[in-house]
Amino acid sequence: MTSSTRPLLNRRLAEFGTTIFAEMSALAVQTGAINLGQGFPDTDGPEEVREAAVRALRDGRGNQYPPGPGVPELRTAIAAHQERRYGLSYDPDTEVLVTAGATEAIAATLLALLEPGDEVIALEPYYDSYAACIAMAGGTRVPVTLRPHEGSFRLDLDELRAAVTDRTRLLLINTPHNPTGTVLTREELTAIAELAVERDLLVVTDEVYEHLVFDEAEHLPLATFPGMRERTVTIGSAGKTFSFTGWKVGWVTAAPGLVSAVRSAKQFLTYVSSGPFQYAVAEALALPDSYFTAFREDMLAKRDLLAAGLADAGFEVFRTAGTYFITTDIRPLGESDGFAFCRALPERAGVVAIPNAVFYDHRDQGAPFVRFAFCKQTAVLEEAAKRLKALAG
Repeated sequence: MTSSTRPLLNRRLAEFGTTIFAEMSALAVQTGAINLGQGFPDTDGPEEVREAAVRALRDGRGNQYPPGPGVPELRTAIAAHQERRYGLSYDPDTEVLVTAGATEAIAATLLALLEPGDEVIALEPYYDSYAACIAMAGGTRVPVTLRPHEGSFRLDLDELRAAVTDRTRLLLINTPHNPTGTVLTREELTAIAELAVERDLLVVTDEVYEHLVFDEAEHLPLATFPGMRERTVTIGSAGKTFSFTGWKVGWVTAAPGLVSAVRSAKQFLTYVSSGPFQYAVAEALALPDSYFTAFREDMLAKRDLLAAGLADAGFEVFRTAGTYFITTDIRPLGESDGFAFCRALPERAGVVAIPNAVFYDHRDQGAPFVRFAFCKQTAVLEEAAKRLKALAG
């Protein structure tokens, strides 16, 4: 035991405790509740992709350290995917980097590109690792809040422009957006691109839900906009698209100088990871368009099922244009504290959700909002909707 009175956890991370996901998942196990909190599917992805991983293991591919930037087959497949889907051309050798999931990609990028005191503008509410990674890099986060407007959450472009100062180093953009389900429009992305060029800002775009956009929404990579190819770090991931979240295979695509910078940080984090799975993801990215279409349509049906169940239970349900999350407002149920509501929900209704307040700097702004995940089997969602009806009674 140390006799020092100095706190063991450094001040940059002092505000971050155990994540809410660990707490709520443990509560689901303890109570036997249906876990609609943490965003992971309850079924595996395509059988041919799983078999590709088994084949790689048996063939001895990736069982030892893979190359630092990622195996050539996967880097080539990532570049081909970006070209085929979006017309973005990347050199697999100098403009693609494989990471241990999108979370490491975010961490390595921010550690590489930020100096202490640099400001980072992020769209609030945001994935909790953003705040922690900015803090670890010594940066200062500046939230620009998405607010409810006509049934969804929208970005105020004037507020975004006003947030930029001489200390702003980069914009951290997430679209499709977790947890609100917002997909930024062409008009919004055009304005973001123009602002980045005008103020000479770097942009990091988290696009892990790129294949989960619904209705009339369209995913438009920011790197495709004028002036953005050379200043944008795009982050992707296999976990959300192929339902193998445990494999932790993510990637960065960017101009050579940016990829080199990110690689400099990444090599001292995990060094390398997911060897055999990299070969499997390379095959997954080459799946025909019919796979991506069927995947999206399946999730759309599940979105509609859960949204209807939540509405029947008395929640205000915000429109989800992308991701596999639905944000709700609990005030129509006579509630206003999302933390208290979510901690009581397993006993009240046998369902686990996440309080959106954990994704806000000023938690009172997110207090009445609660997030549910619909990336579960249809029967599980039907049972959850049935249980939640108890709240309406």
